[in-house]
Amino acid sequence: MANSLARNIALGAGIFLVSVTLGGGAALWDLAGVAAQAEQAPAAPPAVPASVALVEAKATTPSDEFSGRLEAIERVEIRSRVAGAVQAIHFREGALVKKDDLLVQIDPALYAAEVDRAQGQVSAARARLIFTRADYDRGQQLTTSSITQRDLDNRSNAFHEAEANLAAMEAALKTAQLNLSYTEVRAPVSGRVGKIEITVGNLIAAGPSSPLLTTLVSVNPIYASFNADEQVVSRALKTLADEKTPNEIERIPVHMTTVSDTSPIKGRMQFIDNQVDPRSGTVRVRAVFDNHDGRLMPGQFARLSMGQPKPEQTLLISERAVGTDQNKKFVMVVDGKDKAEYREVQLGASVDGMRIILGGLKAGERIVVNGLQRVRPGVTIKPEMVAMNSASLPQTKTASAN
Repeated sequence: MANSLARNIALGAGIFLVSVTLGGGAALWDLAGVAAQAEQAPAAPPAVPASVALVEAKATTPSDEFSGRLEAIERVEIRSRVAGAVQAIHFREGALVKKDDLLVQIDPALYAAEVDRAQGQVSAARARLIFTRADYDRGQQLTTSSITQRDLDNRSNAFHEAEANLAAMEAALKTAQLNLSYTEVRAPVSGRVGKIEITVGNLIAAGPSSPLLTTLVSVNPIYASFNADEQVVSRALKTLADEKTPNEIERIPVHMTTVSDTSPIKGRMQFIDNQVDPRSGTVRVRAVFDNHDGRLMPGQFARLSMGQPKPEQTLLISERAVGTDQNKKFVMVVDGKDKAEYREVQLGASVDGMRIILGGLKAGERIVVNGLQRVRPGVTIKPEMVAMNSASLPQTKTASAN
């Protein structure tokens, strides 16, 4: 009995030791598994450093850009008013000329002779008038017994006929003098002459059949015509609704750049058409620019910037804060937890290197303005607050968001 009890106690102790050993091994295995899982779990990505600026509303004068062409205010086809042979050309092709400069000389000999003949006829008519006046005066001084009424009437008629004849001869002289002056073809306006279309020695006709000698276009000032969006024009005219001055549209700011000169040239709004083109939704607009040095030429391509007469409260952001995603424009908004959020925006006009935002942002929000190529939606940002000033930011390339 004692031996049986001892064996049971020994067996129980062995079973306990085996259980403890197995349990301890399982515990050790669980701890090792947890440690392995901890080593395999990825660490949290570091915050991406980026320059961040606050979106603010500011009073600006927004402008919109349009393509246009330069036009001469005056364009003249130079033709001769009289027939004759071309005697001399007094200009160089493409040269600047002043009003009344001599351009072409037509042979004046025939017209000078006409002037001499007309002058002779005027002298004869004047002498006839002097004689008939004196004869009529003598007749009036005679008594009724010395001259008949019929004779007096004849003298009066001769006098008045001589008076009318002198007037006709003087008119003919003026015509001859005008024709003689027309043999000198002069510039009707100041500007730039074109190609010589006819050379010395050629006979030319007068009137509508007269051949083209050259063309002349005015240079200073010069027009710039363009088609502006009807909404832009309507907004500008609405701002001027209370203005009653004749030149109210001159308050609309307009600037121009050309391919050869990228520096903005300030102009003056001169004309806004009275109707909208229903096919394009645009309005014909024309501005005038100073061109005293003649560097601008009619037909030249230009970029026109049309502004608004009064400042407006708008949201302005840096150009470098805007990314391109296919045909969309976007910015990266930094939320309250410093997380990057993809936000599509609608862009307006450019103002001094900044861009007007028409939709997609609100004042007070934060956006990434530098380092956009390193930022993806959802990442944590390490913001460095800077001013919303494109001039103080280094040049960076933006990347499309996924």
